[in-house]
Amino acid sequence: MNIVVQKYGGSSIGSTEKIKKVADKIIRTKKAGKDVVVIVSAMGKNTDELVNLAKSISGKPDPREMDVLLTTGEQVSISLLSMALIEKGYKAISFTGSQLNIQTTSSHQKARIMDIDVTKVTEALKEGKIVVVAGFQGVTEDNDFTTLGRGGSDTSAVALAAKLEGTCEIYTDVDGIYAMDPRRLKNAKKIPRISYDEMMEMASNGAGVMHYRAVELAHKYDIPLYVASTFSDEPGTIIDNGGGKTMEEAVVTGMASSLEDIQITVLNLPSPTKSLYRLFGQLGEKGINVDMISQMLTEDNLMHVSFTAPKDDLWLVEKVLREWQQQDPTIQWEINEDIAKISAVGLGMRSHAGVAAKVFELMSDNNIEVKMVTTSEIRITWVVVREKEQQVIDLIGHHFGLEMSL
Repeated sequence: MNIVVQKYGGSSIGSTEKIKKVADKIIRTKKAGKDVVVIVSAMGKNTDELVNLAKSISGKPDPREMDVLLTTGEQVSISLLSMALIEKGYKAISFTGSQLNIQTTSSHQKARIMDIDVTKVTEALKEGKIVVVAGFQGVTEDNDFTTLGRGGSDTSAVALAAKLEGTCEIYTDVDGIYAMDPRRLKNAKKIPRISYDEMMEMASNGAGVMHYRAVELAHKYDIPLYVASTFSDEPGTIIDNGGGKTMEEAVVTGMASSLEDIQITVLNLPSPTKSLYRLFGQLGEKGINVDMISQMLTEDNLMHVSFTAPKDDLWLVEKVLREWQQQDPTIQWEINEDIAKISAVGLGMRSHAGVAAKVFELMSDNNIEVKMVTTSEIRITWVVVREKEQQVIDLIGHHFGLEMSL
């Protein structure tokens, strides 16, 4: 089979008129001789509306029941899109995550895909049908509904493409991957081709077009991704293992910024090495994605440690720290929500020295305090106060040539 998996986000199917246009786009692919599998998210702001409904009932809704609620959003989308395709004269069939037995871990609202039974999909494709699948959801071995968290529909699409040995196209409301969100960096360049490694770094540090988990899965199974606009024929961006000369020549390929992190500083930890092991082990067990870490030993051999984590996980972090404080009342912590986490990413950093030095020079020349910094082979990430975010984006974007020449 010549299979293509297409994913359409909530903004692409936010109304019945948009659903009909998406159906036309799918039909064009079918007419081109492809077997088409479509992954869709919930319509427009439907998921947000469901979350708000839950929060009007409970300040902390039960995670299992939240997943039961949230999976209804995609069920509406897949049925309406299948109806639109059938109305236009094409055979189509929809499946929820549980109908396809998209097997996941039991971590509600953060589940990970373990396996997908594609028997029903391949049978439907052999019958000439367009298969429409609910993204973002799955089912545990005990038949409990689960959702995959942020980027879940992208992850569903890549996983299906891997199982079906097909290609994967991600359609959204932007026409590709940009060096920086054009709403934040005026005249940001569009990137025609980017490596998995660079895209994973950008995604994990705030770039919103693709989610880290989806790109990681594509990399693992060597599934090239094509990201483009749903309603435009403008060329999009290819994400793969390639790159070419232009990528190698660029020291910095792109930049990402996030306001969704907090800085936690824990004071007076005893037994430094053992404390780090215990603390980050417990945070990891609760599924908290700790990112940047810095530490300092005091004169009396205690330790202060700072780290960043998603805002949404603050209550879990504090739950762990309260348990520590019950055992040792000297342990204190401080929360700083007034931060921006900004990253510069590029394969060219592997062969060009001095990028970090230039970043610190730019910060110093403009009296911008760097609160934390981490690096990898192809990334530099630093934390500044939130009010300096736009200034830093403009400085880095201009110096490293991330803007289009006008």
